[in-house]
Amino acid sequence: MLIKPSGFPYEALEPADLCAISLADGSLVEGDHRPSSDTPTHLVLYRRFPSIGGIVHTHSPSASSWAQAHRAIPCLGTTHADHFHGPVPVTRLLTGDEIHGDYEPLTGEVIAETIVGSGLDPLDMPAVLVASHGPFTWGTTPEQAVESAIALELVAAMAWQTLAIELRSVPISSDLLDRHFRRKHGPDAYYGQPGEIAEPRPDR
Repeated sequence: MLIKPSGFPYEALEPADLCAISLADGSLVEGDHRPSSDTPTHLVLYRRFPSIGGIVHTHSPSASSWAQAHRAIPCLGTTHADHFHGPVPVTRLLTGDEIHGDYEPLTGEVIAETIVGSGLDPLDMPAVLVASHGPFTWGTTPEQAVESAIALELVAAMAWQTLAIELRSVPISSDLLDRHFRRKHGPDAYYGQPGEIAEPRPDR
């Protein structure tokens, strides 16, 4: 696993600065810097879900606001449905013992617990909000993980604004949700160009 060094400024980051971490035991295989403090969290997700090939963790303001409110992001429209197959879930709060114990790997475990509890494939719901913390997103590649992070921040802001306009807004219908999600994901996807935007996932 490649991950950025802890506290390293992005504007100064070069490929040679990345830390290579063993998925087997979490040891530093290559690199001259201390790896990100979130490394144990990422390791849990890669180990639990082999289809994940890239993870992004941000503190983007809109998505983090939903995480701080301990609320899932409701799926109110087709922009959300294009990227996430339903409401983006929020984890339970970590207990005091978990926070004072192996905090980072247990953060990964509570994310995994939330994914499994949703009943969805992690690639159908490539994001989870960690309560009181912020969003984690992923994909089969690092590029897809970044795309999920950008999409998550957008739909988080849109949901917030929609509910500000009309508090009684209701979620998208299941028919429209499935149609929009499946036209971009899975074996019957037809959005975009073959081999580029909407190539069916190899696990489907």
